[in-house]
Formats: sequence, structure tokens, C-alpha cells
Amino acid sequence: MHIPSSDTNKIDVLPFEKALAGGTEKKYDTDKWLYVPDFYSEYRYILGTKGKNPLICIGINPSTAEPDNLDNTLKSVERIALGNGFDSFIMFNVYAQRATRPQDMEKQLNVILHNENMKAFRYILSLSECAPCVWAAWGTIICQRNYLTDCVLDMIEIGKEFGVRWVSAGARSKKDGHPHHPLYLKKDSIIEDFDVVDYCARLKNNL
Repeated sequence: MHIPSSDTNKIDVLPFEKALAGGTEKKYDTDKWLYVPDFYSEYRYILGTKGKNPLICIGINPSTAEPDNLDNTLKSVERIALGNGFDSFIMFNVYAQRATRPQDMEKQLNVILHNENMKAFRYILSLSECAPCVWAAWGTIICQRNYLTDCVLDMIEIGKEFGVRWVSAGARSKKDGHPHHPLYLKKDSIIEDFDVVDYCARLKNNL
């Protein structure tokens, strides 16, 4: 379990471009894995496998997963990506702070961490050879912190620049239409189009 040692505004957050460049001694197969930063830290921008047609999954925040040491959520994401015809998966998150329990996330948005996370989002969208496919998978956990809604709205706007196809898997919440979290999905779950325009309007109405 990862419990944050402190709020991220009390530590030095590595800018995304420097984190992407790496520099530490890799203990994993860099031909297979995309891991940014490439070491365990209080935050994580990206974790996934390399390919030409990735399914980009968006959760709320990272936990303890690393290359060759995926947690159950990431294992589910990989199975569903491969089962839906993708050759790889990329796990991204609405907010980059590591916390096994979302209720342990910091209570105030770290603007620097969020901005760097959005740079990471632009980067992974650029990796797809065709229109990126982004799987909304943050569940009702988005209600855990007020700033998470604004983070999602920023991602939706960025997605428009890249012609993103938004999808979800499993039942959505009845009240607000939040997309299903990956952990308890069937391994043969099929992704389907997700109307982010309608969802975005619901989010804004709840602000």
C-alpha cells in the first residue's frame, strides 16, 4: 500500500520532459515498457507497454504498480486492451499523485503537478498512429476530490485537439453517468463509445 508521505507541493516534482528523458539505471525492459518517471516516486505520469495501437486507460490516480509488477487494476486493463484488438496499453490518471486509497490524495490541487500531467497526456495522445482511443475508467471516485472534475474537463479539451475517440467499458453510474472502474470488469468486456460532450455537461452542472 502506498500512503503519500506528504502533499506533492512539499517535494520537488520532476517536469514531464525531464522525467521522460530518464537517466537512472533501468531495471526493466525498455523495449517493452513505458514508465515515466522511470523510478518509484510519490507520483507517476505514465505506465504502459509500447506499441503502435495503444488503448489509453484513464484512472483517477496511480497506486503501487511498476513495470513487471502490475496490480490487479492494471492486469485488468491489459487484458481488456488486448481483448479489444489493441497491441498495447497505456495507464494514465486524472491526477498523478500515488495513493493506494484515493481518500488519501492531497486535498488541494498541486497546479504544477497537474500541468506536467497534462503535458504527459498530450505526449501519449501523440503516440497513436491513428486517432487515439481513450478509455474513460475513473469511476465514481472522481467525486473524492473537488479538483478532479476540473482535471477531467482539461483532458477532454486536450482530447479535441487530437480527435480522440472516447470509450468506456461496463455499466455507467445511473445518476451522473460516471464510467466504470476497470478492476471488477469481466475479462472479455467490450469497449463502447462514450459521449464525453454529454458527460462534460453533467460535470459542469455539478460544479
